[in-house]
Amino acid sequence: MQRAALIMFIAMSMIPAGDSAGKLLTGSYGVSPVFVAWSRFALGGLMVLPFIHASAFLLLKDWRIWARAAILSCGITSIQMALQTAEIATVFAAFFVGPMFSYVLAVLFLREPVTLLRSALIVLGFLGVILVVRPGFGGEPGVIWAVVAGLCYGAFLTMSRWLSGLGTPIALTFTQLLLSAVFLLPFGMLYIPQFTPEVAGLTAASALGSMMGNLMLLYAYRIAPATKLAPLVYFQLLAAVILGWVIFNDLPDAYTWAGLVVIIGSGLVSTRLR
Repeated sequence: MQRAALIMFIAMSMIPAGDSAGKLLTGSYGVSPVFVAWSRFALGGLMVLPFIHASAFLLLKDWRIWARAAILSCGITSIQMALQTAEIATVFAAFFVGPMFSYVLAVLFLREPVTLLRSALIVLGFLGVILVVRPGFGGEPGVIWAVVAGLCYGAFLTMSRWLSGLGTPIALTFTQLLLSAVFLLPFGMLYIPQFTPEVAGLTAASALGSMMGNLMLLYAYRIAPATKLAPLVYFQLLAAVILGWVIFNDLPDAYTWAGLVVIIGSGLVSTRLR
């Protein structure tokens, strides 16, 4: 479990880094969120392609692989839509309905063991998120898109655990990238931006961060149950706050640091439970 927790910490740091690059693309350079989502999948698939075995393509015969990719493509597009209009910390606050949704799905459909203490810890982690951002969920479009992204991501996390035995993590990563790129291809082609060195670099950084984060997440889900790993997804918020501070000059206050202590503490305690 300690090894899985370390992998999750790195993975959950890389995903917000990719999202920060995407926010710069949509906010500073006027790139369409749909193009950012599509390019993330297409470039990520090309990065992984040299390292996969031909047997990975056999996974495409399983309808569950297609369903998982469809959910992921919906989630990534939604979060890019959210990041276009909302601050990154607010987006991640709403997005973190995902771990709770994943936890419930894993209990209901995967029949994974659950305890009252672990359930309390994941709720405590979510309360820490609210303490960090103190959002006013008043129905603004960016927050609504972030909630949709969180629900999709929660379903994706549980399906990743469900399908972890079908193939190697890198094969599963390739299928999700390939199929998601296919799903979004018609929309991505409609919004191809004018490429400058800055746009090209940020596009590559967005794809690399997302691909590596999701690949490492699959490795973690291969060696530990979804109910134990779900609270660790909150580590994304730590990275999001730091990146928001460094890149977007959103300086954390005392409430933010207190919330982070709650989030990380609840996640670490959860990993120690039997």
